[in-house]
Amino acid sequence: MRSKSDKKKPLVPSLRFPEFREAGAWEVKRLGEIASISNGLTADQSSDSNGLKVTRIETISEGCIDISKVGYIDRIEGVERFGLRIGDILFSHINSQSHIGKTALVEEDFDLYHGMNLLRLQVDKPENNPRFTYYLLNTEFFRKSVQARSNQAVNQASINQTEVGNSQIAVPSAKEQQKIAHCLSSLDEVIGLQAKKVQALKQHKKGLMQQLFPAEGETTPRLRFPEFREAGAWEVKELSAALAYAQPTPFIVSTEQYGTSGTPVL
Repeated sequence: MRSKSDKKKPLVPSLRFPEFREAGAWEVKRLGEIASISNGLTADQSSDSNGLKVTRIETISEGCIDISKVGYIDRIEGVERFGLRIGDILFSHINSQSHIGKTALVEEDFDLYHGMNLLRLQVDKPENNPRFTYYLLNTEFFRKSVQARSNQAVNQASINQTEVGNSQIAVPSAKEQQKIAHCLSSLDEVIGLQAKKVQALKQHKKGLMQQLFPAEGETTPRLRFPEFREAGAWEVKELSAALAYAQPTPFIVSTEQYGTSGTPVL
């Protein structure tokens, strides 16, 4: 990802939309050329839900903005310039090694402020697409590059703002960036809908289990299949009476097979 020289090498992806196949190579740039990178504000935080909401490391631990995992600060002079805007990217640069380089895209106005231990990337528009940049930062090769260049400590790693800005990336035209970002975000929407369906099914299963098994102190379930509605109450037994214990088969070593030393005889 990073070169000792500033020479920009042309790159072409192996998969490309038809309208861009003759558009030429992507241009290699430093990340700092397409986005301004800044540290967050340093202020005493509390968890008592008073004051201004401010990000913490755990705010983006799942790769998205988790508004339930924020801190709170008193209003201080100049705090307005730390207000997060739609399109900003938060980047974890002080964390455990496996979490270095995690990002989250600000997709709605949470009335949230940029706190310490996260970098904020503000992509230069309209030449560059924030969502495309977000997906690029989530590629495996970029994450591995950042982690490889991070400074290691006993329980955490870190990479500074300058080093992140020096990371080399390959970018196409603004139109191709938009096309790629739209494609990937459409897939994210499908994934999100499927995740909601899975969660709904899990809740449905949980509810069924509560009704298909008798409640504590009862012997008849509240919900029963039609053919068993007149089958009477369930029988109460001790768990040991309902289980069959299998005796383990003893392992016998044959001297004909293994010899007296335990070595297989060929």
